[in-house]
Amino acid sequence: MRERGTSRTGLRWAALAATGALALSACGGGTEKDPEPPRGGTATPTVRLPQLPGEKLQVAAVWTGPEQENFTKVLKEFEKRTGASVTFVPAQDPIVTFLGSKIAGGAPPDVALLPQVGALVSAVGNKWAQPVGPEAMAQLEANYSPGWKALGAVDGTQYGVYYKAANKSLIWYNARAFEAAGVKPPGTWKELIAAADTLSASGTPAVSVAGADGWTLTDWFENVYLSQAGPEKYDQLAKHEIPWTDESVGQALTTLAELFGRKDFLAGGSAGALATEFPKSVTQTFTGGDRPAAAMVFEGDFVAVNIAQTEAKVGEDALVFPFPAVGGKAPVVSGGDVAVALKPSKGAQALLTFLASADAAEIQARAGGFLSPNRAVDPAAYPNDIQRDIAKALIAAGDDFRFDMSDQAPAAFGGTPGAGEWKALQDFLANPSDVAGTQAKLEAEAAKAYKG
Repeated sequence: MRERGTSRTGLRWAALAATGALALSACGGGTEKDPEPPRGGTATPTVRLPQLPGEKLQVAAVWTGPEQENFTKVLKEFEKRTGASVTFVPAQDPIVTFLGSKIAGGAPPDVALLPQVGALVSAVGNKWAQPVGPEAMAQLEANYSPGWKALGAVDGTQYGVYYKAANKSLIWYNARAFEAAGVKPPGTWKELIAAADTLSASGTPAVSVAGADGWTLTDWFENVYLSQAGPEKYDQLAKHEIPWTDESVGQALTTLAELFGRKDFLAGGSAGALATEFPKSVTQTFTGGDRPAAAMVFEGDFVAVNIAQTEAKVGEDALVFPFPAVGGKAPVVSGGDVAVALKPSKGAQALLTFLASADAAEIQARAGGFLSPNRAVDPAAYPNDIQRDIAKALIAAGDDFRFDMSDQAPAAFGGTPGAGEWKALQDFLANPSDVAGTQAKLEAEAAKAYKG
């Protein structure tokens, strides 16, 4: 089951960068010279949903804060259209363990949004997941590329709907901090290190790293590795066909140490980075005017949700550039959340149908910090030019992408706080000089998890 789950994710997304839509550093939101287009949205429903008066549903996801609040708006619309009552259930990582406890207690949620391919494969293997019904399948056929449909299938059966996508190869920066230091967005890793040196010398640490959340560190590694080692090696490592002691892994860690090994580059130094959770890593980059805690923060398009919690405006104060090329090509890594029915109920299938429609995606797109793989979503639904261009590039790329490596791995290795890859890379952030030791830890944990 695990090998089947990872083999179907060997898809390239290099075209996302090639479209040119990610040359975003000069792209602003609505201005007097370039007024923001009217926000899109589906005035008339495009999908028919059943009437479900009195039916109660639970939906579980690991989302919190603004992301949870924005998704709740989607659930409210579903309630309005169907008469059902929907409760959001906050889940914890690893979500497979969380769901397992709920199912063992006889109280599984009706639908879960799984943040890892491996979690979907596990849910199917545990016989928790229900196949997608005909109404949801019709929405998938109409609105999704074959690659995104395949990511929600196991052994040829469709179990999931990829509601949310992510471009995890973006670096967001504080425009005022860059201007004050006389720095421009870099295009290569060498230029990034040079820019970091200039920024830190100017008095503003270069990068805010969310080291308390191990998943962000896996994303750092994956971008460096994909660009430096190439897509073939990336696929092999994702399937554990080559060990983590491979020379290519050592080279990527050595490259990453050029950034992580400079305490003056990191907001709060190594100790501060290890104590910083993802939301704070963003907000501290966009507060403090031209003297924020850091000038840059790395992560996906969803960073915009957290920027919205500050006074900074995306497209003006907060700009973005693609993750710099380490090797010959800049990397583009994707992720996503797949909706899966855990109960054979009419309500669960109706919610999958809704989540596979443009109607649902456009609601959350308007709120910002959200990217949909649904081709039917009106680009005008996105609230600013930056997010609009990222969304257009995703659709233009079709099936040409690489999926997040840690999300393809067994959860014990790639998706568990304080364990596996997350913990090994946190230890590496604390001691970036220990490349060989980090490789040994990664391989020992991977070998154990992939055997299981």
